[in-house]
Amino acid sequence: MRHRARTGLALTLVLASAAAAAGCATTPDRGTDRTAAGAAAARTAVTSCGSRLSFDGPPERAVALDQTSTETLLELGLQDRMAGTANLKTKIPAQYQEAYAKVPVIAPKIATGEQLRAATPDFVVAGSTDLYTKDRAGTREELAALEVPAFVSAVDCPQHNDAGKSPFELLFSDYEALGKVFGAEERAAALAREQRAAVAKAGESAAGTARDGKQPTVVYLYSVFNGMPYVAGRTGLPSEMSRIVGARNAFDDVEEDWPEVSWEEVARRNPDFIVIGDLSERGRPGDSAAEKRSAMAEDPVVSKLAAVRDNRIVEVPGIELDPSVRSVHALGLLAAGMKDLGYAR
Repeated sequence: MRHRARTGLALTLVLASAAAAAGCATTPDRGTDRTAAGAAAARTAVTSCGSRLSFDGPPERAVALDQTSTETLLELGLQDRMAGTANLKTKIPAQYQEAYAKVPVIAPKIATGEQLRAATPDFVVAGSTDLYTKDRAGTREELAALEVPAFVSAVDCPQHNDAGKSPFELLFSDYEALGKVFGAEERAAALAREQRAAVAKAGESAAGTARDGKQPTVVYLYSVFNGMPYVAGRTGLPSEMSRIVGARNAFDDVEEDWPEVSWEEVARRNPDFIVIGDLSERGRPGDSAAEKRSAMAEDPVVSKLAAVRDNRIVEVPGIELDPSVRSVHALGLLAAGMKDLGYAR
């Protein structure tokens, strides 16, 4: 990163002052729920993506490198502890608008190392490891050298997770870890409990979905770029969502999150129904649900599929098909859509 020695020293001095202030704070900001007056001074440690992160007190100047992480922190009521947000991909939902307005935007898209340093953070949070690179915000090792802990969602660190943990459970572990860091344990536990209940409710419809001993198959159409479809592969969240509601992702054999395929291959899989991810707010060609419907209707092969002819299509917000605090909403829409199509009770 440019001018690392000079800016790094300045940042270290700022961070030292911030850490000292945080360590002696006894009154939490609005949105935190400490259970003891002296808890802010206690040393806290969590493990994130194979790294142990230590804190002398709750962060005062957290920066979230993406919209997903920002919304998680806002759900925990931590807007007053945030010094920045970046990489806004879609319109801010109504439930977050007031809190979002309190957080400075350090970069409308992906933040650079210079933009991150200028915010003088004492903690950085990201939903994916690819935001921590030398040509972006800087590596986690570079940030650690500046005594800035860098957190990554457990969902994006499969090599460091316990075997068998579902993506939703990994999301919930993020809430609990962040709650511990900020002293918002009760709020984090309540959020995880609420979302576990939503997952369980969606799963109630799974029984009875099979017909003739077979689960209904589904294709998740995420985007259409240059006329080519991008669908959910096995490693993305939609495969787990399918399992929960008693369906099967038709592209479960592809070891990618969102692989590019052909319309001919979609037709060959012949799904029982199709889930369209509406990315209208992102605004790229082929992102809207209407454009995806048109692309399928105009394709000479896919247009003949029963799922297309009979309109066996469920629309969900595209951003909610990637792991985030909003993913349980898409799961509920999927369960409801399957019920409307007669695939669930």
